[in-house]
Amino acid sequence: MQQLVTKDMLLGSVVADYPEAAEVMLEYGLHCVGCFANMYDTVEIGAKVHGMTDEEIEKMLKDVNERISRKLT
Repeated sequence: MQQLVTKDMLLGSVVADYPEAAEVMLEYGLHCVGCFANMYDTVEIGAKVHGMTDEEIEKMLKDVNERISRKLT
Protein backbone atom coordinates (compact mmCIF):
# COMPACT_ATOMS: atom_id res chain seq x y z
CA MET A 1 0.00 0.00 0.00
CA GLN A 2 1.24 3.44 -0.89
CA GLN A 3 1.76 5.70 2.10
CA LEU A 4 0.11 8.98 1.15
CA VAL A 5 0.33 10.46 4.64
CA THR A 6 3.53 10.30 6.67
CA LYS A 7 4.37 11.43 10.18
CA ASP A 8 6.53 14.31 8.96
CA MET A 9 3.71 16.00 7.01
CA LEU A 10 2.00 19.12 8.38
CA LEU A 11 -1.39 18.34 9.89
CA GLY A 12 -3.03 21.25 8.06
CA SER A 13 -1.78 20.03 4.70
CA VAL A 14 -2.95 16.48 5.37
CA VAL A 15 -6.45 17.62 6.34
CA ALA A 16 -6.67 19.98 3.35
CA ASP A 17 -5.55 17.29 0.90
CA TYR A 18 -7.34 14.34 2.52
CA PRO A 19 -10.37 15.41 4.61
CA GLU A 20 -11.13 11.77 5.41
CA ALA A 21 -7.80 11.63 7.27
CA ALA A 22 -9.25 14.03 9.85
CA GLU A 23 -12.04 11.56 10.62
CA VAL A 24 -9.53 8.82 11.43
CA MET A 25 -7.29 11.13 13.42
CA LEU A 26 -10.24 12.33 15.48
CA GLU A 27 -11.10 8.68 16.25
CA TYR A 28 -7.59 8.39 17.73
CA GLY A 29 -8.11 11.50 19.88
CA LEU A 30 -6.00 13.79 17.70
CA HIS A 31 -8.29 16.80 17.99
CA CYS A 32 -5.70 19.30 16.80
CA VAL A 33 -6.69 18.57 13.19
CA GLY A 34 -9.09 21.51 13.54
CA CYS A 35 -6.78 23.71 15.62
CA PHE A 36 -4.91 26.75 14.31
CA ALA A 37 -1.63 25.03 15.25
CA ASN A 38 -2.20 22.37 12.61
CA MET A 39 -0.45 24.61 10.08
CA TYR A 40 2.75 24.39 12.13
CA ASP A 41 2.73 20.90 13.65
CA THR A 42 3.56 17.68 11.89
CA VAL A 43 1.39 14.62 12.36
CA GLU A 44 4.03 13.17 14.68
CA ILE A 45 4.39 16.29 16.84
CA GLY A 46 0.62 16.72 17.14
CA ALA A 47 0.20 13.09 18.09
CA LYS A 48 3.00 13.21 20.67
CA VAL A 49 1.49 16.36 22.22
CA HIS A 50 -1.69 14.32 22.66
CA GLY A 51 0.27 11.54 24.39
CA MET A 52 0.42 9.02 21.57
CA THR A 53 3.26 6.50 21.45
CA ASP A 54 5.29 5.76 18.32
CA GLU A 55 3.34 2.51 17.92
CA GLU A 56 0.00 4.33 18.14
CA ILE A 57 1.16 6.89 15.60
CA GLU A 58 2.17 4.15 13.16
CA LYS A 59 -1.19 2.38 13.61
CA MET A 60 -3.07 5.64 13.09
CA LEU A 61 -1.09 6.38 9.92
CA LYS A 62 -1.81 2.87 8.64
CA ASP A 63 -5.53 3.43 9.23
CA VAL A 64 -5.39 6.91 7.66
CA ASN A 65 -3.68 5.60 4.54
CA GLU A 66 -6.09 2.66 4.26
CA ARG A 67 -9.07 5.02 4.45
CA ILE A 68 -7.59 7.34 1.81
CA SER A 69 -6.68 4.41 -0.45
CA ARG A 70 -10.24 3.05 -0.28
CA LYS A 71 -11.62 6.42 -1.29
CA LEU A 72 -9.19 6.74 -4.21
CA THR A 73 -10.17 3.37 -5.70
